[in-house]
Amino acid sequence: MNPTRVPIEKKESIRWLENLRQSTVLLNDPRRCVHIGDRESDIYELFCTAHQLGTHFLVRTCVDRLAGDGTGTIASEMKQVRVHGLHRIQVRDRKGELSEAVLEIRYCRLVVCPPIGKQKQYPQLDLTVIHGMERGTPRGRDKIEWKLLTDLPVRSRKEAVQKLEWYSLQWKIETFHKIMKSGCKAEESKLRTAERLVNLLAVLCILSWRISWMTMINRAAPDAPPLLVFTRLELSLLDALVRDSLTSPRNQTLSGYLTKIAQLGGYLARANDSPPGNMVLWRGLSRLIDIELGATISTLLVGN
Repeated sequence: MNPTRVPIEKKESIRWLENLRQSTVLLNDPRRCVHIGDRESDIYELFCTAHQLGTHFLVRTCVDRLAGDGTGTIASEMKQVRVHGLHRIQVRDRKGELSEAVLEIRYCRLVVCPPIGKQKQYPQLDLTVIHGMERGTPRGRDKIEWKLLTDLPVRSRKEAVQKLEWYSLQWKIETFHKIMKSGCKAEESKLRTAERLVNLLAVLCILSWRISWMTMINRAAPDAPPLLVFTRLELSLLDALVRDSLTSPRNQTLSGYLTKIAQLGGYLARANDSPPGNMVLWRGLSRLIDIELGATISTLLVGN
């Protein structure tokens, strides 16, 4: 069966529409809300639902949709669009090393048509297509090739770059969810009521945020003081558990102590290793919390 002819109500992707409706209601100001999604949310029904609710969306596309008068596609239309400018960004390869990528920016306002099997159900939409394509072929990583679709107007290279930057932030949300699923094991909980599950998720959100924040601050401010993140007891325990192989001021920075946390989680800390990621920091922090609890209990027992 052609999947484009299956009603959206019978697909798992209906959850994207439900989430859009619920979040729009919670915000209570649909005009200020922009729903950003990866290729999984490239659903024509979502575009129409956002239009009906008066809210906005920015989605990375994976479908070459019919456009214009319906005889061509978005890809064929965008081939005729000139490059409006360049945008330089810093990206990391698979080893964590920084390099510069130069993106060619194209954007155009197009009439986008619904799938052929649904043209009687849904209207054509006037949308903006944004393409950010990397020049050349990079080494050690995939080539950047972002194709975005939005109902928002784009009138300049600056506005197009702004939308690309908005989309680039979504990977941090995906990482946050990965910590909740793989680290906190949220999906494996055995709670029987929705109320208890909501309470658990509220706590796990705080834990997941801390891990994500620690990973990001390690890259944004590696030389910050370690007390920004850790208590004095935690620092003392890390010094006792993970000995410094070399005497270096670097070992006394936030980055040095986050590396020690990662080593508790199995990180090897070799010279050419990329910075520790979320999961290894999660494992290390879990061990440190258990050790810290034991040290605290031991101190109380000795005191009594």
